[in-house]
Amino acid sequence: MRSKEIVENPIGMNEYVLQNIKSALSIATDNNGIIEDSLQLKFYKVVEDFYYQRDYAPVWSDTQHFNLIADQLLSYLDTSINDGLFKNDYHYSSLLKWKKILTEDSLQKKDAVAWSKAELLFTDAFMNIICDLKQGRLLNDSASWKNDTSKFNNFFHVNFKKYISEKTTATVLNAIQPQIKAYSELKKTILPFIKNMDTVQYTLLNYPTEFKSEVDSFSFINNLQLRFKESGYLKMKDTVILDSAALASVILKYQLKNKLKADGKLSSSLIRNLNATDQVKLKRIFMTLDKYKQLPDSMPLKYIWVNLPAYTLNVYDNDTVRMTSKIICGKPTTQTPVLSSEISEIIIFPTWTVPASIIKKEMLPGLKKNPYYLSKKGLSLYDNKGELIDPLTVNWTKYSKGIPYQIKQGSGEKNALGVIKFNFQNPFDVYLHDTNQRYFFSNTMRALSHGCVRVQDWQGLANFIVKNDSMNLSVEDKLTYNSDSISNWISRKEKHKIAVKFRIPLFIRYISCEGENGKVKFYDDIYDDDKRLIETYFVGK
Repeated sequence: MRSKEIVENPIGMNEYVLQNIKSALSIATDNNGIIEDSLQLKFYKVVEDFYYQRDYAPVWSDTQHFNLIADQLLSYLDTSINDGLFKNDYHYSSLLKWKKILTEDSLQKKDAVAWSKAELLFTDAFMNIICDLKQGRLLNDSASWKNDTSKFNNFFHVNFKKYISEKTTATVLNAIQPQIKAYSELKKTILPFIKNMDTVQYTLLNYPTEFKSEVDSFSFINNLQLRFKESGYLKMKDTVILDSAALASVILKYQLKNKLKADGKLSSSLIRNLNATDQVKLKRIFMTLDKYKQLPDSMPLKYIWVNLPAYTLNVYDNDTVRMTSKIICGKPTTQTPVLSSEISEIIIFPTWTVPASIIKKEMLPGLKKNPYYLSKKGLSLYDNKGELIDPLTVNWTKYSKGIPYQIKQGSGEKNALGVIKFNFQNPFDVYLHDTNQRYFFSNTMRALSHGCVRVQDWQGLANFIVKNDSMNLSVEDKLTYNSDSISNWISRKEKHKIAVKFRIPLFIRYISCEGENGKVKFYDDIYDDDKRLIETYFVGK
């Protein structure tokens, strides 16, 4: 690409800019978006296709003058944090620089190469913005629409043309974003949160389950003390490494002030709380906005929403919450997966077939130590033909990766699934169900299961599903069950399998913060999912 091309007559500038755009995009296509060291396009495929369709004519400028849409885009970037975007991700400094130079410098104003660079940067920024507002940033490049040619015309180009013709940034960019109430409520919290946020850069802590050496342990304790100094729990001039009793005292003081479990002990939960600085929390808000972008463009009229970090299940009907229930979800070592499905079946007094993963991790080691392990837990062993097998007759020492048997628990009040189970298709062998350990619902931290979701108000959920079936029946159809049927079957301890006629969509999600009345509520990052996503997609932000 030329370094400079002076055009004295403004009327002829567009033609020279056009030729430079064409040349620059040819270079970008051959070099993965790199035109020169200081000029790289992230969305070069989309940008090239857009200009090809308009014969490479400029959009943002005309005869040595910027068009109104350039000012509007810069104004949007100045406030883009309201949409959860970081303006510097979109060539912001370069756009400001070229806008100033080409407006104020009479010599540079005649340079067609300079105008073409500004043109390409503005277009690349716009394409990047609308993709991030629509898709979010939590995707690998291979999944991004910037590499999907089917999206070039029906998403990128159509929205750019709307922006050019309507000349109103808000109309176009707002329409791209999710029209979900929870999304808009969370966006409302951004400015109040920024206004009151603590801007101190605190030391972030890495807390492994095991330290590989004394040096690792010493380094961690040193950083932990530094973190407590930064928060005012220790004096900055103190340099002595605290003994275990003194450190426990400091931890206890922090726990009490921050309304944590006050035991003076070091834990993953404590470290997550210390690492939850306001800078990290702001990224969590932005990240959560991106998670909403992974949902369908329009949510169903009725659906079940399980939020794992909040330990809640909500049933929505016409955007209104009809019922709420506490849940118990998977432990950090056996996480409940994020998924979308629909409730297809209700089982009254279900049996439990232990998944292979649990057999390998828990049952097999237990059987090797004690062949009576299963009977103590109310479990039975079956072969592939369904015949009962005596565990005492099996040589458990020869198995390590799994066993050629099934382990089942009969139905009843003592069954791990409780008295009811809600099935839905998924590849993870998980489901919603009651539990025989209902006392755990009183716990604050309820990541306790092997991966399935235990529902406290299973009766309310069953009633909603049954009611939905009855409301949607055609005149000639007849329902063979109702809410009373389920209650009677349970009281009589009868086994029943109900096929749900009108399946209700189910969304299991990991949403660690929610907005309400302009305030944001954060939940514990129980699976360190936010931490992982920040380290992957928000480095240096």
